[in-house]
Amino acid sequence: MASGGARMSAAGGRRAGAVARPTVAAPWILACGFLLCSSSVLFQGAEGAIGVNYGMIANNLPSPDKVISMYKANNIKYVRLFHPDTTVLAALRGTGIGVVLGTLNEDLAQLASDQSFAASWVASYVKPFAGTVTFRYITAGNEVIPGDLGVHVLPAIRNLEAAIRAVGVTGVPVTTAVATSVLGASYPPSQGAFSEASAQVMVPLVSYLLSKKAPLLVNVYPYFAYAAEPETVQLGYALLAGGSSATSSSKVVSITDGGLVYTNMFDAIVDAAHAAVEKAGAQGLELVVSETGWPSGGGATGATVENAAAYNNNVVQHVTSGAGTPRRPGKAVETYLFAMFNENQKPEGTEQHFGLFQPDMTAVYPVDFAGSSY
Repeated sequence: MASGGARMSAAGGRRAGAVARPTVAAPWILACGFLLCSSSVLFQGAEGAIGVNYGMIANNLPSPDKVISMYKANNIKYVRLFHPDTTVLAALRGTGIGVVLGTLNEDLAQLASDQSFAASWVASYVKPFAGTVTFRYITAGNEVIPGDLGVHVLPAIRNLEAAIRAVGVTGVPVTTAVATSVLGASYPPSQGAFSEASAQVMVPLVSYLLSKKAPLLVNVYPYFAYAAEPETVQLGYALLAGGSSATSSSKVVSITDGGLVYTNMFDAIVDAAHAAVEKAGAQGLELVVSETGWPSGGGATGATVENAAAYNNNVVQHVTSGAGTPRRPGKAVETYLFAMFNENQKPEGTEQHFGLFQPDMTAVYPVDFAGSSY
């Protein structure tokens, strides 16, 4: 999702076609029934903790100190910030919460072309908090590839890295977050490949990230694929229903892709991205799911509390199990749910309904972040 506005696409990015999906002609999973889990909300991970995106496009959110207290109280291990905010960073001091800190997309061109601007950015938002805030990654832009800003991503990463080194901060990888619109092919997952429009930027980018042992962040949204083609995309497949306690009338049907078995779209999208990265010559590059979620309202297809609760609970259960994906078995996928709150200044419709919590800090629906069966 673009940090400053509406999600512009279908599957976690900007285009419905770039996702691996089941169809009626090749049915994989039937829609399932749902049982609400307990009302407790416990955020914890197994091999890789679950994080939550902290979006702020609203005028009625709690103060940052209260929000970070919610993260601590619920044992949320990671937070992703779409742009630097010194009040939030101050509230994060001493918490041990891992922080993914993003730059504004509109700053990319200057970060890429002006080393002194990158140095100033680091001096303002990294150096004063280093040592007391646990920076996990710095992200140069969000969902700008393909597009006019894409060419600035790698130069911006290089300048930010240099600025971070100059102030003596170590161990903070600099990367970017991309939507699945970088993929030109993704079905079946083994055919995943970067599109012609994105390859010119993505191929050197993933090679560079691999050389720096930095991950690539990918925004993964099965919801948008389902909402775009509800007649052909099976709801249960989009909801990761294969790992849930479905009703007796539900049936799990898997598909095989080159010997690998897929029972949900989350894994299929992640592995399509893995395949694309490997085809680009960056075998072994780690992927982090920087956003994933499901709307609980807004009037669009599939946007219900029941579906949102099912999806997020199933994602947590799947990720915290440490099972990984068929292409990377046993490798836990670090994952950030979108988002902490419903945000009332986003465009009307589903965009305002991705939150786990209401602005009054009550839960929109129960989430079992311990990862027990849903």
